[in-house]
Formats: sequence, structure tokens, C-alpha cells
Amino acid sequence: MKILFLGDVASTPGREALAKHLPTLKAQHSPAITIVNGENAAANGRGLTAADAQAIFTAGADIITLGDHTFDQKGTEELLAANPRLIRPANYPAGTIGRGATTFTVQHGPHAGKKVTVINLMGRVFMRPLVDCPFRTADALLKEHVLGQTADAIFVDFHAEVTAEKTIFGHYLDGRVSAVVGTHTHCPTNDYHIRPGGSAYQTDAGMCGNYASSLGVTYESVLPTFLTGTPSRFEQSRGEATLCGTLITLGENGLATAIEPIKTGGILGA
Repeated sequence: MKILFLGDVASTPGREALAKHLPTLKAQHSPAITIVNGENAAANGRGLTAADAQAIFTAGADIITLGDHTFDQKGTEELLAANPRLIRPANYPAGTIGRGATTFTVQHGPHAGKKVTVINLMGRVFMRPLVDCPFRTADALLKEHVLGQTADAIFVDFHAEVTAEKTIFGHYLDGRVSAVVGTHTHCPTNDYHIRPGGSAYQTDAGMCGNYASSLGVTYESVLPTFLTGTPSRFEQSRGEATLCGTLITLGENGLATAIEPIKTGGILGA
């Protein structure tokens, strides 16, 4: 069974590239499930609207994960309440609207009927300070979602800033989940591998956005901040986007047998 995961969709270029390239990727790799991080999908790069979510689903996503910009657009609460295929980090404090994990039943192909649990968690280092501990939240979730028992596969999107936090988190969950893949920093890392316990890992899947930019923001709008130390108004890049992500192959036990990076379109694409 294969899981296709695409990193942060960055603004309009990311959504346009998703619509253009994702159907081809799915036809080429035949994933059982396609997961997309949509927390930067809005036109201003912060959160996503109902129209953005619909565009991502229409392009071919089965599940959308989020991150620190989850609630930056009006109406997100209603979206989270209404759609179980749209999840936000599970370690937002108790009482926060929405769900942090969901289980998807594969609909088609040789793995139809298989259950894939998707968990979204957020780091705490240099991130929003009020989220709960991702490690303990993961422990609680993995008592409910057990690989090989309640789920045939468990995928974790760990939305975090710091490499050290991501790598130790991947170590912490090794053997208990199918894969831990990081998002948020928008730069695809070259450390994709399978951990000793059988979990696939990559520090960051990269963004689906224009790489001729500063993480999806125009160079011209960011540069004054670095030259003067004063705030400047960031503008989202409008150039052609590259889709970046990860393709993970699982064995019958739900653990990984292969992991490879995905890049297509734009200046990074093959």
C-alpha cells in the first residue's frame, strides 16, 4: 500500500499546481490515500477558506492537514466541524473545535477496505506556546489508534519549526506508526529514510509553491525586513509552483518498506 503526502500548499500557485499535477501523480503512483497539508493555501498564505479546501479535495486529496495558521481565515471553525476529512493539530488545547485525527477507509483498488489513520500534530519550539505536548498527545492517540489492530496504517504530519524537535519526535514514534513526515519549514529535506523500528521519516516534505521566492513570499517584500530590521508587508509569490512531497510504501504489517521524495513542476520538478 502506498501513501502520497504533499507538503504545505502555498497560496494560489500551490493550489494551481495541485490541480495541474496531482491527477498525473496519482495515476503514476496509484496511492491508496493522498494527504495534503493545506494550512497556507489561502491567497494570503495563511490558513484556508472553504473554497481553498474544496479546490484541494477536487484536485485529488483524500485528507487535508493543517498547522499553526489553522484559524487564520474566517469560517474555519465551521469547516472543521462539518468535514471529518479536514483535520487540525491534535494538541490544540481541549475544547478547540475540530479533530486532530481521522481514519480513512480506502475506497478503490487492491487495498479497498483498508483503514488509514491520519494524525496531525504541532511542535512547540518557536511555535504557538499554548499547544499541549505533542509527545504526550501522540501517546494518548496511539492508545486509541493502534497499528495492526484498529488501523492498517498510521500517518503523522508533524507541523514544527525545529529540526531537533522533529527528529526526536520521529524517534519517539518509531515502530508505532507507519510514517512521520514534517511540514511547516517549506524546504524539502534530503533525510528521508526508514527508522530502525520500521517507520518512514522525513524532516520536511517541502512546500507546494513557487521556489523562486522566500518560502512562497516574494523576495522584494521580505528583503526590507532583513536590511532594516523593521516589519514589511509580505506578498505571496505568483510564479509557477513545484509540488513537493513524499511517497511511502508499506508492507502488510503497516510499517514502511520504502520512502522517496516527490517533486514535479516549477523550478525543482523533474
